Amino acid sequence: MAMNILAFTHPVPILIVSLASLALVPATAAGDESAGRAVFSTKAELGQALFHDPILSRDRTQSCATCHEPGKGFVDGRRDEDGRVRPVSLGDDGHTLGERNAPTLTYAALTPAFQPDGERKRVNKQKSHQRYHGPLGGQFLDGRAATLAEQAGGPPINPDEMNLPDKAAVVERLEENAAYVASFKALFGEDVLRSAESGYRAMTESIAAFERTDRFATFDSKYDRALAGEATLSFKESTGKSLFFSQFANCAICHQLHGNGDPIKKFEEPFTGYEFHNIGVPANPALDRAEPDPGLYGHPAIDDPGARGKFKVPTLRNVAVTGPYMHNGVFRDLETVIEFYDHFVNDERTVNPETGEPWREPEVPATVADDLLAVGDPMSDYQVEAMVCFLRTLTDRRYEDQLPEDTLGCDQ
Repeated sequence: MAMNILAFTHPVPILIVSLASLALVPATAAGDESAGRAVFSTKAELGQALFHDPILSRDRTQSCATCHEPGKGFVDGRRDEDGRVRPVSLGDDGHTLGERNAPTLTYAALTPAFQPDGERKRVNKQKSHQRYHGPLGGQFLDGRAATLAEQAGGPPINPDEMNLPDKAAVVERLEENAAYVASFKALFGEDVLRSAESGYRAMTESIAAFERTDRFATFDSKYDRALAGEATLSFKESTGKSLFFSQFANCAICHQLHGNGDPIKKFEEPFTGYEFHNIGVPANPALDRAEPDPGLYGHPAIDDPGARGKFKVPTLRNVAVTGPYMHNGVFRDLETVIEFYDHFVNDERTVNPETGEPWREPEVPATVADDLLAVGDPMSDYQVEAMVCFLRTLTDRRYEDQLPEDTLGCDQ
C-alpha cells in the first residue's frame, strides 16, 4: 500500500516542567494526601518523570534517560574504562552490552508509523533515483516499533537493557509510587493499573507524549537560524551545504524529505527520508556477534531475505554530537563517515583513517545498495571537510558547546 510520507503531523508544543519540579514522590502509606490527587497534570509531565526514573529497570540503576541522555543529544554518553563512548549501551546489570548503537531521540516524533510497503517521491536531482518503494518509517533502527509508544515499551522488558521480566513487573514498580498511581488514574481512568496490559500501555503512551513535546525538536540549529535570516553560514559551511544538496553527491537522495523551495516544509527538514538501505557498513570487531545483524529482516512484518542488513536512514540533526556512528557504532569520527561514503566512488580513499587499514568488507555483502552508493563524484579533502562543517550546522543550539574543536576551519 502506497504511503504519503508528507502527511504526518508536527509535534505540538506542550508545557515542559523543570526537572527539579519532577523529583519523584516515594511510595507512601495509605492516607497520604498525595495519593488522592494527580501530581502530574498531563501525560507529557508524567512521561517526563517516567523517562528519568530508574525504577523501571530490574536493579533500579537505569532509566530511559541513561541511554538517551537529554544533555547529550538524547544518546548514551556514558564512557568505558578507557574514557571512550561505547559503540553500544551497557545494560542494567552492569555488564551486558546491547547489539546496536542507541540512536538519538531528537526529532524521533517526526518519524511516520512503519509501513512495510511505503512509497515516497524523492526531491533530489538524480534522475535514476526519483522514487523509493519499500519499507518506510517506524522506530528503532529496524523500524520494528510502529510508533513512539511501542518503542517506549521495548527497553524495560529487554534483557539486554532495563531487564524487568515482564509487563506485570513493570506495573508493580509503578504502583510503588503513590504519585504515579494517582496520576495514572486521573489521566487514564480509575482501573488503568488493574491489568498489566492497560497499565503498561499507559506508561508507554505517557513517555511517548513527553517525546512529542517540542523539547525533542527545537529546530534552532545554525542551519535553521540561517534559513530564518538570523545567522550566516561561513563559506566552507555553505560549500558543504551546496555539495550536500547537489547532484555531485548522493546525500540528499536518502537524507532529504522536503524540497528546499517549499516555503513551509523547508523549515521542518528532518534530514532523513525514513527509507531502509544496506550501505555496506562493516561489522564492528569490538562487538561479539556470532551472526551478522539481520537489520530490517528481523522485523516481524518482513519476510524478504533481501531485507538483510538494511537499516533505517537516521536523521542527521545533531549528528556531529551524537557519535559513534552507524548501527553498530563502528566509526567514531564524522569525517570517517564521509570518507567511507566517498570510498565507493573514489579510488584514492582506500584506507579507514581511524584504523590506518583498508576498509573492511560489508557485514552483509549480498544486499548492499550498490546503485545508490555509486552515485556522485569523488570528493577532495577540502570537500570532505566542507561536508563535515555543514553537518555541524545541524546541531541544536543547546548542544553547540559540545561540538568538537574546530580543526577544519569551518568558520572560514
